[in-house]
Amino acid sequence: MAIDSELLKSERDRLRDALRETEALVRKVESDLKVLRQREIQTKREIEALSTLIEIKDQREVKSDGT
Repeated sequence: MAIDSELLKSERDRLRDALRETEALVRKVESDLKVLRQREIQTKREIEALSTLIEIKDQREVKSDGT
């Protein structure tokens, strides 16, 4: 049984196309992930800033109640 070289070339080309599509999808997912990580970092910074402000306010209230 002989293997048709045109069939093999066609299959190779189909796989190359599928690989290009997969690589493009991977790049998009990586880009989306980078955006989400930046949003996560920003949210954590905002939480930390608000926590610091809350601590400062609580300390001032304690000091004013104690005097």
